[in-house]
Amino acid sequence: MVGLTGGLQAQELFVFNEPASNMPAHSSGLRLTNWVMKDDARNGINYHLIPDLMYGVNNKLMIHGEAFISNRSNGLAYEGVGLYAKYRIYSRDNMYRHFRVAIMGRLSTNNAPIHQDEIATNGHNTGSQYGIVTTQLLHKTAISATIYSEDIMNNGPQNEVPQGHALQAMNYRFSIGRLMHPKSYTKYGQTNINVMVELLCQRLSNGKSYIDLAPSVQMIINSQTRLDIGYLKQLQSNMERTAPQGLLVRLEHLVFKLKA
Repeated sequence: MVGLTGGLQAQELFVFNEPASNMPAHSSGLRLTNWVMKDDARNGINYHLIPDLMYGVNNKLMIHGEAFISNRSNGLAYEGVGLYAKYRIYSRDNMYRHFRVAIMGRLSTNNAPIHQDEIATNGHNTGSQYGIVTTQLLHKTAISATIYSEDIMNNGPQNEVPQGHALQAMNYRFSIGRLMHPKSYTKYGQTNINVMVELLCQRLSNGKSYIDLAPSVQMIINSQTRLDIGYLKQLQSNMERTAPQGLLVRLEHLVFKLKA
């Protein structure tokens, strides 16, 4: 894993969205995502932990196995699992720049009560997700656009989708990030510091929508360990969301493995 540029291979990385690039082939990794959100419905703190095992099958395909844990049920409790996959379908690489396109999908199951209009198959809802992501790297700046659909169903027999609740959502996301440090590379393994801002939009099948803004900072240490710190801020919404803003802290470590 490297930053927006440098190292063995230029690669862009974002905090709230996945880019079109994949992790290195035949590598594995562990990711721990922590969400600490202000819970408007309960006047408290909504905490979600998502441990994530990652594997680069080859230079085009990567897969993630996720678990969903939160404190929504009066104590930290397991709520479900998800399987995410991304496959790169196009790549045009040049010196200090590249353009890539990937398709992605997620299948997830969740047993938590459905408590909001917002649809999120990466921690709240049982369902599927599929879409496309494009990313352009221009030396120290990376730009990415993503569009994907989500379809949900009951969170088990005890937690049905409320009557009148939308069952489908379209998501539109835009990310821009820039490498701030180092100014130039003198050796492999230098710590990278990236800053970025991302726009997250969702529109439900019943017409309700939201728009969020998410600035963040990212550190990549020795091309293997990554620390993300970001803040999600709701700009506009006409849907019910119990925790529309808060902090994301993610720690990720990648293990390289050479193919025999």
